[in-house]
Amino acid sequence: MQIKRHIPNIITLLNLFSGCIALLFVSLHKYEYVFFFVCLGIFLDFFDGFFARLFQVQSPLGLQLDSLADMVTSGVVPGYVMFQLIFEYQAVGFFTSEPYFPSNYILPLLGFAITLGSCYRLAKFNIDTRQTDSFIGLPTPANALLILSLPLVIATSSSDFIVSSLVNPYVLIGISFLSAYLLNAEIPLFSLKIKNFTVAKYKIQLIFLVLTILLLVFFHIAGIPLVILTYVLLSVIHNKMNRITV
Repeated sequence: MQIKRHIPNIITLLNLFSGCIALLFVSLHKYEYVFFFVCLGIFLDFFDGFFARLFQVQSPLGLQLDSLADMVTSGVVPGYVMFQLIFEYQAVGFFTSEPYFPSNYILPLLGFAITLGSCYRLAKFNIDTRQTDSFIGLPTPANALLILSLPLVIATSSSDFIVSSLVNPYVLIGISFLSAYLLNAEIPLFSLKIKNFTVAKYKIQLIFLVLTILLLVFFHIAGIPLVILTYVLLSVIHNKMNRITV
């Protein structure tokens, strides 16, 4: 029984460890490895809660530990990635690059708006009783995938318009602040958890699943940010339709 009690927390710490490895790869500009280790951390994040419920060992310690691990994997890592992207592209026709802090670092630091927004969201989530079965605002793992897909889209996209947009530091800064807003916006997002499945009850989830598959098949890596945005847009539409029918 003692071993079972520690399994969820060990999994949570492995999530944190994955985030730490991802940070190392951010500093090396190996964004495909960053994406992999954050995905691994998100996978582990799902299973720590699963085993906590399975073994009936949920605890306040586990809740706080989970948030602290997520803060690194889904908060610090995407903020650092955005910092690196803005730093890398700020000299491409927009700013002159100088070898000292004020001119080179001040704009890239705005990328950490993602980290600040993630921290605030995680703190709110821990005390918000409305988010037991669904989310209000974009979850930090989904936001992390959105941000971490950007350098992969830049590297693989054949569209000059998409690439030129994503290497524009103003666009990246705008995405950073939009990300911080979506994390904390009072937008109810439909639950992705399936209980007592029926087509009528989970119609919106099935639509989202079909759209996700289509976006990933046709757009590959570029489909990831589209999937996250589709999730938000479908939730907004779903909320409005529910208000009309009530």
